[in-house]
Amino acid sequence: MSKDVMLVIGAGQISMAIARRIGYGKKIILGDKNLSNADKIAETMENAGFDVETFEMDLSSRDSIRSMIDQAQKYGEIKFLVNGAGLSPSQASIEAILKVDLYGTAVLLEEVGKVIADGGTGVTISSQSGFRMPALTPEQDQQLACTPTDELLNLDFLQPSNVENTLKAYQLAKRCNEKRVMAEAVKWGKRGARINDIAPGIIVTPLAIDEFNGIRGDFYKKMFAKSPAGRPGTADEIANVAELLMSDRGAFITGSTFLADGGATADFYYGNQD
Repeated sequence: MSKDVMLVIGAGQISMAIARRIGYGKKIILGDKNLSNADKIAETMENAGFDVETFEMDLSSRDSIRSMIDQAQKYGEIKFLVNGAGLSPSQASIEAILKVDLYGTAVLLEEVGKVIADGGTGVTISSQSGFRMPALTPEQDQQLACTPTDELLNLDFLQPSNVENTLKAYQLAKRCNEKRVMAEAVKWGKRGARINDIAPGIIVTPLAIDEFNGIRGDFYKKMFAKSPAGRPGTADEIANVAELLMSDRGAFITGSTFLADGGATADFYYGNQD
């Protein structure tokens, strides 16, 4: 029997929280470069009654993305996309971050956009970091949004020699995610589908705990302590936003980015006014 299919990219806590919220009754294809990570998440979900199949995939490879889509289509129409994959600026090189977080996400949105079913919807996870860098020029924003995917990494301002460090690479990647979602929403709309972006702040996950213990740990701890919320977030709080965006209640929302950071960005810009 054919089922609606949900593609989930990145076997992390945010991906799992979103999939658990809306993946019941669907065929979930869970892709990750580390298959053992995907298998662990799948086991947890299967023990809770979900139908999950894992797939070893590389977000930086168009062929790998297409292979995962081909596998998913064996079960039915692709109706949902959750992209929670990405690299940490403390754990990857400039080149890797740009190849996976920036280029890979752009390719994924493009390839899924070619096959997404009528009424389908997706979310990709970016980051508050995209809001923390200085404004780009209108031309640069246009290039991030609309440059053909296979030419993105040829842009002058994305050359590793022009990117000062891995944090800047990460910020550029997340800014590109936001702009790419806007451009792809126009294309997805022609198929009767929607795509949005969620930009989380600091969310407690195993990756975040690694960050807390890494070279930027004190910075991150100070960031959430100073924020209006006064704490880091949880994966389920990001799933709350995704549930709205991917349900009929979000039917008028597409091409948007939702900042969910406990007010950390507000504090970054306006927190010293007392």
